[in-house]
Amino acid sequence: MPGGPAAALLLHGFTGSPASLRPLGEYLAANGVAVVCPLLPGHGTSRWLDLAGTTARSWTATADAGLDALAGNDPVAVVGLSMGAALALDLAARKPDRVNGVVLVNPYVRDPRLAGAGVLRMVVPSVKGIGNDIKKPGQDEMCNDRIPVRTLAQVRALHRTTADMMPKVRQPLLILASTEDHTIGDKNPPFVMERVGSTSKEVVALTNSYHVATLDNDADLIDERTLAFIRSLEGTHDG
Repeated sequence: MPGGPAAALLLHGFTGSPASLRPLGEYLAANGVAVVCPLLPGHGTSRWLDLAGTTARSWTATADAGLDALAGNDPVAVVGLSMGAALALDLAARKPDRVNGVVLVNPYVRDPRLAGAGVLRMVVPSVKGIGNDIKKPGQDEMCNDRIPVRTLAQVRALHRTTADMMPKVRQPLLILASTEDHTIGDKNPPFVMERVGSTSKEVVALTNSYHVATLDNDADLIDERTLAFIRSLEGTHDG
């Protein structure tokens, strides 16, 4: 979605799709912010097997390409939902001269449950999907209904890389975190807050939404706080 000079790169979550971030993207674009929201490899199809051959490296490469698409914009904020938050933090750490701020919605950057993925893949090829944890009726993030177990190891690899990179993240950071999240619980936001190197960092509680909060009852709050955050970057960053 065209706009600018300010821009936002939106990154969706694991097994999800850009549909989960479209309303936010449309709101930002309506307020003059350029928006790019790429589809991560293996996602957004009706075949869960399409996800089986993808890797963490392919997801980070897609995030890089999305940032490249905003090369003419300044400032640029990266907004990550769920696993998209891990991609956003990794991108901010690797490209601090091009990412001016980071917004995370229910960040998914660590999960002790993934430690057993290597053993589980020898028993079953896939497990039930984790999408559409949404309190508001009638919403659909258009996600995969099954998860190939082999791909969980790639999520774990991304989490490890992101944890190592987080101290290098020094840009302003905003976390929007649901107080009730059935997908990842409540341990991820404090982990990010403790580990990142940012001096300007804030957590805003979402009290009426579950995991996919961008499609939930607090969507307006997410829209407003994200736009205000981007506007604050305009006031402090010189291109």
